[in-house]
Amino acid sequence: MRLLIIEDDHVLGPALQDFLQAQGYETQLITRGDQLLLQLEQQPADLLLLDLNLPGKSGLETLRELRLAGHEVPVLILTARDALEDRVAGLDAGADDYVTKPFELAELAARVRVLARRYPGHNDQLLEVGALRLDMANKELLYAGQRLAVSVREFYLLQLLMQRAGKVVTKQQIIQFLSDGQADFSDNAVEVYVYRLRKRLEHTGLVIQTMRGFGYVLEANHETAL
Repeated sequence: MRLLIIEDDHVLGPALQDFLQAQGYETQLITRGDQLLLQLEQQPADLLLLDLNLPGKSGLETLRELRLAGHEVPVLILTARDALEDRVAGLDAGADDYVTKPFELAELAARVRVLARRYPGHNDQLLEVGALRLDMANKELLYAGQRLAVSVREFYLLQLLMQRAGKVVTKQQIIQFLSDGQADFSDNAVEVYVYRLRKRLEHTGLVIQTMRGFGYVLEANHETAL
């Protein structure tokens, strides 16, 4: 999933980028609202994190321009303005959610996850690895055209693994993606869901490999393929 951060603070912007990359997202940072439409033309994003206090063109102006241009990408506003009228103005302009500065990074991550699930991006609506297809729009998992039954958390765990197929996904990234802030979601819970998902994927030609000390990676089982 690709996040575009529009933030001119030279400390906060890079810090947000580093934090969200550590959560497993692809991120890019720009510092001006008047750069946004051109940037989206060059490379679409699945979610925008938009500061309201931007140089040149304000965040609200940028947001209105974005919606008038027909872009439906979800927008999470980052704002130091906590007055009710400011929040209403942002939502009326087309924002999907907001967080008020200063904010906790855990809260920001949770809101990003919620928007990612509510509005799966164009690049994420249909994931395919081998003969396995994960349909985000219809919340279906298909193998060779046949529907496979999985739980909600198994579904989202597989989404994360398929998005990064062939690359390591750490336990911490899985916890952040699946927990929604639940304190009781632990390393042990991750292992349980990975075990269950492995059972679901038997005979599909795909396996979840454990990379000890690192995490998990979804890849083809070449022995099965042979």
